[in-house]
Amino acid sequence: MNRLEFINTGLAIMGLSQLQPDKIMNTDPLLLIGKGSPNLVGKNYALLPEADKALQAMSAAAQKQDITIKVVSSYRSFERQKSIWNRKFLRFKSQGIQDGAAIRKIIEYSTLPGTSRHHWGTDIDIIDAGPPQEGDVLLTQKFHDNGPYNTLREWMETHAQDYDFLLPYTKDENRSGFKYEPWHYSYAPKSIPMLKQYLELDHRELIFSADLKGGDDLDQEFLESYIQSHVMGIDRSLL
Repeated sequence: MNRLEFINTGLAIMGLSQLQPDKIMNTDPLLLIGKGSPNLVGKNYALLPEADKALQAMSAAAQKQDITIKVVSSYRSFERQKSIWNRKFLRFKSQGIQDGAAIRKIIEYSTLPGTSRHHWGTDIDIIDAGPPQEGDVLLTQKFHDNGPYNTLREWMETHAQDYDFLLPYTKDENRSGFKYEPWHYSYAPKSIPMLKQYLELDHRELIFSADLKGGDDLDQEFLESYIQSHVMGIDRSLL
């Protein structure tokens, strides 16, 4: 299967005149799957320096509107993602859910380790630090209507692209893969070329490990389908 057939032939994002995706670099494949040692910066989060610089500028602009952008998730290693995967798998299994169904529930929101955009140091999950934080903050309803982060969502939808941050998991009904995540933004000048190189990897050899739960159902056929539906199931502006 030629996975690059799923890529939009124009890598530049249409309509975003300031955005110039970086040229493809020979990034260590281990960095692309969260197993390397990337150069990351940030206080209470970890991002590539270029992404952090853009985040700081965006945060300063938002602060002028009394919105305090707080990063609640940024870089995530392979081992960290694997622990999330295994924990969820075991929880679903304890509820009597079969392996295949457990995997399908996990990938509604959580990624297979080695396939997360958070491995790249380009993506962030954010909230507004102003309102009180109660329970799980990354819930869709908290970013809409009377939710505490509705103002943040509205501001980001208008201004985030000015700082080259784009929403991968939109509400587009034609988009496959993960459900809508109004809190997840990606620094496009870095994530676009990294995705292009990522798609060229031998994913099965690099990702699968003996201690990955549900491994019997994670064969090559599943992985290729998952790459197409979930890794590529993002807004076309990031392809």
